[in-house]
Amino acid sequence: MNTIRLAAAEDYSKIMEIWESAVKATHHFLAEDDFHYYKEVIPKDYLPNLDVYIITENGIAKGFASVAEGNLEMLFIHHNWHGKGLGTELYQFMKEKINFTKVDVNEQNPQAIRFYEKMGFKPTSRSEKDGSGKDYPIIHMSL
Repeated sequence: MNTIRLAAAEDYSKIMEIWESAVKATHHFLAEDDFHYYKEVIPKDYLPNLDVYIITENGIAKGFASVAEGNLEMLFIHHNWHGKGLGTELYQFMKEKINFTKVDVNEQNPQAIRFYEKMGFKPTSRSEKDGSGKDYPIIHMSL
């Protein structure tokens, strides 16, 4: 049985392990320098300023998600548990708990685009750079 709860600061290291595992499995386009940049800024600048929810089973953290201002900011599942329905479960929990209608997805991550399309999102626009101004095109999607 999975449990979803609000993450605390002591969960950040586990959250970053999940992030690293998921990114290494799905973000092959990410330059090594940028990987290290995000690995540094996420726990310092993002996690403390967001309500992050973590999905666990028997005390083992398997994924996390966060919503801000109507936008699903993050949804990552540890690579070991990809394809087991945890992303959908966490998505549905977040949708019920905190209403959101938008998500931004890396254009070079077709697996994520397909996931959000399955959840009912449609592409609405595109940006050449990500939110940090880096050269990773973003597909903006809406319900």
